Amino acid sequence: MISDFPRILTLLRKEKKLSQKQAASDLGISQALLSHYEKGIRECGLSFVVRCADYYGVSCDYLLGRSPNRQGQTITAETLPDASTGKDNLLGASVLPTLNKKLLYNSIHILYDFLEKYNNKSLTNEVSSYLSLSVYKMFRLLYSLNKKNPDCLFSVSEEQYIPVSNAALILSEAKLLALSGSKLPKGMEKIETPEAVSITTQSLSEQYPQAATSLLNLTKNAESRMKKTL
Repeated sequence: MISDFPRILTLLRKEKKLSQKQAASDLGISQALLSHYEKGIRECGLSFVVRCADYYGVSCDYLLGRSPNRQGQTITAETLPDASTGKDNLLGASVLPTLNKKLLYNSIHILYDFLEKYNNKSLTNEVSSYLSLSVYKMFRLLYSLNKKNPDCLFSVSEEQYIPVSNAALILSEAKLLALSGSKLPKGMEKIETPEAVSITTQSLSEQYPQAATSLLNLTKNAESRMKKTL
């Protein structure tokens, strides 16, 4: 069985706010057996996968981790919507850059909608700072590939920008984590209603029918890359 199955099976149950006992009863198995499936201790048969897919209203491909889309759809640069315009845009014939551009743009669109719901200036500023630093680093790296590009465009030296920007990113992460705690960095406001944004895969698909596919694919791609380093 695909290793993502236990995680997604658990996720779907928790998104529905179901106890293991209730879900097991509805699915016609014992709670102990469902617990083993969710922990990956035991493997289930194909018939149980189909039953779960019907029960949770998702595709088997989603349940098995083969697609981040709840309905199992696969995406291409041609079919992925662009939240910036609501239209499908292609940059010439460069399919891969266009696909990744859409994934990033649509995902950031959702992030900023979350920020609007949180309505916290400190949170918005720190997230924006983090994203800006990340884009800056990539822009500078691409810029430096051509050694004929004049380095005078930048005020921070070639030797310093990587360690300094990395340090700034780590500091930004620390500030973001501190926003939900009791001890806030000076000049930052606490997030008063962290429950304002309740996120499930279903709510993402319902609230962002165009952009959710991008964020879920980006998440899957990022975690696949991360697992390779473990």
